[in-house]
Amino acid sequence: MLGNKVVAFGFAFVVALAITNTCLAQNTPQDYVNAHNTARSAVGVGPVTWDQTVQAYAQSYANKRKGDCQLVHSGGPYGENIFWGNGKDYSGIDAVNLWVSEKQYYTYSSNSCASGKVCGHYTQVVWRSSTKIGCAKVVCDNNAGIFIICNYSPPGNVNGQRPY
Repeated sequence: MLGNKVVAFGFAFVVALAITNTCLAQNTPQDYVNAHNTARSAVGVGPVTWDQTVQAYAQSYANKRKGDCQLVHSGGPYGENIFWGNGKDYSGIDAVNLWVSEKQYYTYSSNSCASGKVCGHYTQVVWRSSTKIGCAKVVCDNNAGIFIICNYSPPGNVNGQRPY
């Protein structure tokens, strides 16, 4: 009887550990870097690397948005993509994938976005000269959702220039 209890406890512990690891997954620096670099390599752009200074800025700003979860840009010295979601625990990869999904609206030959569509998040992800990133995620107060930010150094989306 004691053996069955030990096995049951062990199973419950493994399940709890798996759930915890799943919740933490897709929000590590390497997850953000990999998601960006997948999109960048698809268009022949070199990789980005994680930068602690850029990340500290992103974390500081995410902490400011924690109270209201508003999609307001920081106006800081870096390029920036922001994300808000509610209804599930969105991951950093979810945010990057959403930004990259704007690729369908971007036309390289005219360096423009389809009428009425947004593609500036995508172009920042793949901006050739942006080589360092830092990202952060916060759960907003009062169950108001998830706020995710990625900052880019040097900033991209320079008017009149192509991203790659």
